Amino acid sequence: MIRKTYNYNLKQGSKVVYKGTTSDLEKRAKEHEADGKNFTSIQKLGRVKTENGASKEETKQLAIYRKNHGGKNPKYNKTKNG
Repeated sequence: MIRKTYNYNLKQGSKVVYKGTTSDLEKRAKEHEADGKNFTSIQKLGRVKTENGASKEETKQLAIYRKNHGGKNPKYNKTKNG
């Protein structure tokens, strides 16, 4: 298995507005900008993972976020899995 995927947060100041996975943070930030997402920084989380491992971690992190935010996802996440 090839480990090349990161988990990341998009943030507006200190507020998380999106949780995701990518193998290229710079490219993904540009894609989010092109999609009109308003954010001030992209934060890499943890170590590089397999795509499957990063996906599972994203699902876990979104569940924790919802638990701490009244059942709501970050602003730009649409589904329970990102």
